[in-house]
Amino acid sequence: MMYAAMSDDGHDIPAVPFEKINPKFYRQVVPDPTGEQPGTVVVDTANHFLFLVGNMGQAIRYGVGLGRQGFEWSGQGVIQWKQKWPRWFPPNEMIDRQPELEKYRARQIPRTNDWEGGMEGGVSNPLGARALYIFQDGKDTLYRLHGSPEWSSIGKSVSSGCVRLMHQDIIDLYDRVPDGTPIVVTGGLSSAV
Repeated sequence: MMYAAMSDDGHDIPAVPFEKINPKFYRQVVPDPTGEQPGTVVVDTANHFLFLVGNMGQAIRYGVGLGRQGFEWSGQGVIQWKQKWPRWFPPNEMIDRQPELEKYRARQIPRTNDWEGGMEGGVSNPLGARALYIFQDGKDTLYRLHGSPEWSSIGKSVSSGCVRLMHQDIIDLYDRVPDGTPIVVTGGLSSAV
């Protein structure tokens, strides 16, 4: 039922054909392999898992899709900002690689802190149902934890660097973590499988 079709803020999210996904990538409670403090988000890039560290030696584990080679990010940061059904503004570098995205280029409105352009939030938007923005040393890393309509990318390294979760999983995670949540992205967890 956790991957059933659902309606959220006027958006109809389709069911995930979970039987086509390796069961190890289903959302589940597992023994915490991270050693981090409760409330910390840990992304294990070697195994394609995201852990939300809980109490009493447990964590919630989610399957994720990650950045392809050359687009990965690792380190420590903080989830500084969260957004439901966000607009997507592809970075200029991505538009340069994929000119068909030009129609989504963002433009700052002169003399304001507002932006125009981008892709309207929705089920097919690459950021999906939720986005959690990763900052490091007070600056936006441009990396996100976000939903994705591409459930088949879970367990693979195909994105432009962000951490993808199924819509149902990013909604669950979003509701569990406040702004200011610490995040660690590492490939060094060996006991996570």
